[in-house]
Amino acid sequence: MSTAYVVVTVLAAAMVGFSAVSVFLRTQWVVRPMADYGVPMSWLPWLGTAKAAGAAGLLMGLFVPVVGVLAGVGLVLYFTGAVATVVRARWYAHIPFPLVYAAPVVAALALGFAA
Repeated sequence: MSTAYVVVTVLAAAMVGFSAVSVFLRTQWVVRPMADYGVPMSWLPWLGTAKAAGAAGLLMGLFVPVVGVLAGVGLVLYFTGAVATVVRARWYAHIPFPLVYAAPVVAALALGFAA
């Protein structure tokens, strides 16, 4: 297991975990855009739980690699859906926001496969 893989995986988990906490706390900088995109507020607990589970899975993947791969794939699918939601709402300037969270997840997956 390389140092780069561990560092990137922990960074990805921290970023996704922060995002999950932001959803659970319903911070205005998260809730307002989601409402603008047409995401029902009743979905927030489920979306936060998905992110939290993904973050935990990435960390668990440091010890059980298959769990990390599954969590990483799940998070990539989650953030792909987030990009699709932003595009559907025609808020094109907001496309980079979910990509910022997806990038370290993709990097962790790539480093995991390379190791």
